[in-house]
Amino acid sequence: MCVVTLLPLPDGFVLTTNRDEHHSRPRAIPAQSYVIGGRTVTFPKDPLGGGTWVAASADVTLCLLNGAFEKHKHEPPYRRSRGLVVLDFFDFGEPRRFADGYNFEGIEPFTLVVVQRQLEELLVHELRWNGQQIYLRDMPGHLPHVWSSVTLYDADTAALRKTWFADFLKAQPHFTPDDVFGFHQTAGIGDPQQDYVVRLPNGVRTVSITQVVQTGSTPAMRYLSLGSDEPLSEVKPNQVMG
Repeated sequence: MCVVTLLPLPDGFVLTTNRDEHHSRPRAIPAQSYVIGGRTVTFPKDPLGGGTWVAASADVTLCLLNGAFEKHKHEPPYRRSRGLVVLDFFDFGEPRRFADGYNFEGIEPFTLVVVQRQLEELLVHELRWNGQQIYLRDMPGHLPHVWSSVTLYDADTAALRKTWFADFLKAQPHFTPDDVFGFHQTAGIGDPQQDYVVRLPNGVRTVSITQVVQTGSTPAMRYLSLGSDEPLSEVKPNQVMG
């Protein structure tokens, strides 16, 4: 939710995200597969709103970060949770149709990363809603990417995280998904306000790490809840919940 990396693979991609939330928020329900709009979608679920920050189906993976281009003023009540917006996307299935046809009014600003596999090509889209206007752009699918939430991290911290990510790729050009997962657990300089795993003075901390790996027709999702006794779990969409 608050730092996301995306790496292309020869036959797919790996997307990994750290979720930063206030420590008082209830823990998410670990990733499971559900049927939404006739398709199987895998995601961890927020028990408060029923939504999510990361979700994957056979043809599209989504990850949401709070905020658009700059830190905004939080002005509730909002008409709809951003976590439900992620799941609403699957009623459209394609970023341009979603951008043109969805009602974004009354929704807090966000950034949505959309990853699609189309034949041998990886399509990456970035959709930002600033509370007034939608911005949708295509991004190169053959390059690595990293995003940080603008609501929690300033430009200097975001730049540091990009540097650490670039250094990781230089040191491990033949990385595995396990390597990337480990990077998301340890990256930084030992500063809990800047590292990938954070513990901020306002009570926000990294509560989980989620990874989507797709190298075939269906994605696998790994989910680790930090600071709990829950083990690392891996879900492939073959056990579907109602």
